[in-house]
Amino acid sequence: MKVEMETDTVVLPGGEFLMGENEEDKYANDTERPRHPVTVLPFEIGRNPVTIGEYREFRPAHEPDLPADWPVAGVSWVDAREYCLWRNDGSRLPTESEWEYAARGGTQYAFSHGTVLEISDANFYYDEHGKRIGVGHRTPVGSYPPNGYGLYDMLGNVCEWVADEWQPMYFPEAGSSDSLVSMRPQRVLRGGAWDYLPRLLRVSWRDYLGETVRRDNVGFRIARSITK
Repeated sequence: MKVEMETDTVVLPGGEFLMGENEEDKYANDTERPRHPVTVLPFEIGRNPVTIGEYREFRPAHEPDLPADWPVAGVSWVDAREYCLWRNDGSRLPTESEWEYAARGGTQYAFSHGTVLEISDANFYYDEHGKRIGVGHRTPVGSYPPNGYGLYDMLGNVCEWVADEWQPMYFPEAGSSDSLVSMRPQRVLRGGAWDYLPRLLRVSWRDYLGETVRRDNVGFRIARSITK
């Protein structure tokens, strides 16, 4: 039985972009190297992360005391995958390449809009000196400006699961758009969260967790393939 749910998505045209570390980025590390060209096919992606309210349609008791318009958290990669399957509408987690392509919003900056992240740009807690400047909790989706593709909260609020297994470095092969060498069965996180500092909200930042781990700063958004 198909679940009738309305989730606002944005259709992205696809194309080639440079994935990985940004030029002159002092916070880049080996997990973001080497920078390499990737070709992404057209796809749909959620305008916002999945909210608590949307997730409660799947699991009604989830985070019962929190606002429905906050991005859902406390979900594992397995939970996120099960939610996508439950929707029965072709929803899935975005690939890591799709996620970074979407987060960049058509730019090649360290952040989607430029080289500096201000507290008015995204939900994060600390500045680069460790001073607390943020609200200290999740905020309603869409509270901060969208990126160039009209997507909200790609950086900050909650880290987001993507489909890929974790690889500690990129190893693109000749003629390959995005080839990775598998090292261990962990799942990739992207985007940074409400309790982070700006360097961890850079578009190229990567991290990982075990696929059954749940954290209060980790959520996800849906994607769909486009078939002609």
